[in-house]
Amino acid sequence: METKERLDNLDFIIGYMLKERGEEIALPASLQEKQRLMQALMNVRQPGEVTEDFLKAQDAELQQQRADKGIVTLEDVAREGIVGKAGEGVQLYVWRGDITRLQVDAIVNAANAQLLGCFAPLHACIDNAIHSAAGIQLREECHALMLAQGHEEPTGKAKITGGYNLPSKHVLHTVGPIISIGLPTGRQELQLASCYRSCMEEAERHALESIAFCCISTGVFHFPNERAAEIAVETVRQFPCQSVKTVVFNVFKDKDLELYRRLV
Repeated sequence: METKERLDNLDFIIGYMLKERGEEIALPASLQEKQRLMQALMNVRQPGEVTEDFLKAQDAELQQQRADKGIVTLEDVAREGIVGKAGEGVQLYVWRGDITRLQVDAIVNAANAQLLGCFAPLHACIDNAIHSAAGIQLREECHALMLAQGHEEPTGKAKITGGYNLPSKHVLHTVGPIISIGLPTGRQELQLASCYRSCMEEAERHALESIAFCCISTGVFHFPNERAAEIAVETVRQFPCQSVKTVVFNVFKDKDLELYRRLV
């Protein structure tokens, strides 16, 4: 996409969402500023129908952003990451980087109980990053799932959706335990293990071959990183895989990289 065409496309996307909100503002000039405004508006947008023209414009921009960041294949992970082994026929990897770049059958999102993504504009959480890269269709599908369910998503369970503009085919959304103060209880440790097990079960149910886990509950949910990593690796290693052949533990921080390096 040529630069002017891309800028015009971003102006259309931004203008559409501003019109939905009944707002008018002066649009920024640079590509990066337009992209940030687009993401912020996507973040705060409530689920709701849009036109085909909007979806076409949004998808074109997000797919260009995907190309700009670069897609990371399993071959790249095998070359760049840390290799381990889970069991018969199952390969474990530890890979550090942006999970929204991974081309796997499913990436795991550390979601909140509403399962609608993060509504804080430009918030630096994985929930925000995944929804922003996938597009508004992801929030729409999650909204439909929650309406059908009729209640918030329980801690330790998982749901699967499409990946839309992500390189991954699917997203597995799971709600981890929140540690308000002190160390996790035994129940909370079991809930975290259930997150990993539920994601693996959903992957098997849909005959997926590869899955990439984030570090569930260790961010703003305050689960201790070392214990969380131990639970993650132990649960995955004990899971009786059939279709799943590759599991990637995706990390971002130095301390998580070292923890998973030791465990895997």
